[in-house]
Amino acid sequence: MQRIIGTETEFGVASRHVHASDPVENSLQLISQYPSLIAPRAIWDYENENPLRDARGFEVEGERECPGPEYNRALNKLLTNAGRLYVDGAHPEYSTPECSTARELVAYERAGELIAAKCLKAMNRTMGGGYVLYKNNSDGKGNSYGYHENYLMNRSVPFDVILQGVLPFFVSRPIFAGAGKVGAENGAAPATYQISQRADFFECVADLNTMVKRPLINTRDEPHADAARFRRLHVIVGDANMAELSTYLKVGTTAIVTHMLDEGADVPALVLENPVEAVKIVSRDLTMKADLKLSRGGATNALAIQRAYLRAAHDFYACRELSPATKDVLVRWESVLDTLERDPRQLVAELDWVAKQQMIESYVERKGCGWDDPRVALMDLQYHDVRPDKGLYYTLERSRRIERLLDDEEIANAEFHAPRGTRAYFRGACLRKFPVQIYGASWTSVLFDVGDVSVKRVPLMDPLRGTQDLTNELLEGVETAQQLLERLSV
Repeated sequence: MQRIIGTETEFGVASRHVHASDPVENSLQLISQYPSLIAPRAIWDYENENPLRDARGFEVEGERECPGPEYNRALNKLLTNAGRLYVDGAHPEYSTPECSTARELVAYERAGELIAAKCLKAMNRTMGGGYVLYKNNSDGKGNSYGYHENYLMNRSVPFDVILQGVLPFFVSRPIFAGAGKVGAENGAAPATYQISQRADFFECVADLNTMVKRPLINTRDEPHADAARFRRLHVIVGDANMAELSTYLKVGTTAIVTHMLDEGADVPALVLENPVEAVKIVSRDLTMKADLKLSRGGATNALAIQRAYLRAAHDFYACRELSPATKDVLVRWESVLDTLERDPRQLVAELDWVAKQQMIESYVERKGCGWDDPRVALMDLQYHDVRPDKGLYYTLERSRRIERLLDDEEIANAEFHAPRGTRAYFRGACLRKFPVQIYGASWTSVLFDVGDVSVKRVPLMDPLRGTQDLTNELLEGVETAQQLLERLSV
C-alpha cells in the first residue's frame, strides 16, 4: 500500500517578554532563525493553491491572498528535506514533505521537532531568551491551534462517501491518537482529564473553516496535485502527538481506511446520532466504553467502532497482497485495541494520553495537590515543550520509559534528506544542487531563475513521480539548472 501522506504542525509560541506579544512577529522571527536554510531568497509558489474551493462542489466568496515577493520570503522557508517551514496566521508551522509510509511520516514529523528546537535556540540566543515553543493544540486559555493530516485519494471517490466512511473512525480514533489534556475549554462540559486536546473545539460535522466553527471533517478541495485525478483529504480533527507510536497508528490506520475507500471496499455502516457530541464523550471517557448513540437507535462505543474498522481492514487485505509496512500497522492496531480493552494503563510506554496521565497522577499524589493546581496545567504544557532538555516527553525518552519506533539517526537524516519514493525527492535534490538558481517552489512546482527573461517552472502534478528511481538518471552529471532544463525539454 503506497499512500501519499503528510502532516502540518502549528507550534504554540510563549514569551516572558511583555513587549514581545505580537504572535505574527514572534513567528516570523522564529522561522528566520533556522541555521540550515540553503535558499533563503526562494519564494513559495501559490499558483496551484485555492483554499476557497469546497469539496461539496462550490467555491466560497473571499479573496485569495498572495503575498508580494519580499513578504513571501519572510513567510516561507524551503527545507532541504523538501518540507516547508512557514508562518500560517499567527503560528510557526512545519509541513513534512510527501511521504509514502506511516513510519517514514513519523521520521519527518520528528525532524520537524528538531528544526523547531533549533529555531527556538537560535531565537533565544538572538533575542535575549524568554521564548518557549510547544508542539500541542491548546494554550489552556481557550485558544486552539492546528495539526493537520493529508491523504491523497482518487478524485473518482465521491466526497459524501468519504465523509460517511471516515466520520465514525475519526470520532473514535483518539483512544490511541489522543495527546491527553488537563481540564476543558471552549464552553465544553467540565473534565479533570481527557484523552484529546482538540475535542472541545469542534462545533460542526463538515465545513471549510479551520479556525472558527471548526468541523470534524474539513471540506477544503485543494489537492496540491492534478485535480482531475486526485483529491486531498485534509484532516484537522487529530491531536499533535509526541509519542511515535501514537503518530504512527494515527496516520497508518487512516491511510488504510482511505485506501479502502479508494478501492470501493466496504467500511462499517455506522451513523452516529450526534458526531460532535460523540467526540467530546470519547475524549472524556477514559474507559472507552461509554455509549455513543446511533441515528437509527441503539448505541456503540469507541472501542467497538475501531474494532469494526479493523475487521473491515482484515477482510479487505485478505484477498490482496499485504506489504510488510501495512501488516505492521494492522498488527499494532489490533494489539493496542486489545490492550485498551484490558487496561489502558498498560500502554503507558506507548500512547501519549496514557503516559501524560500517569506522569501527572504521580505528581499529584507526591505533592498532595489537586488536578486544578496551576502546576498541573503547567505539566500539561511542558509535556509538549520542544526543547530536548526541558520537555517532559523527552524526559521519558531519555529514561527509556516510552517506546521508540525510530532511532535518532533516522530522524537526523530526515531533517536534511527528502523521501525517496515521492516527488519530494526531486524537489529536495534541486534545492541541494541548485540553491542559488531556485527562484521558488511549491508542492506542485519547482521554479528556476537561470538568467532568462522569465522564470522557468517545472511542474510536479503527480506526487508519485519525481522519485529517486525516476529522476536519478535525469539528475546524474547535471551541474547547472540550465543543463537540467535542457534535459527536461528533450
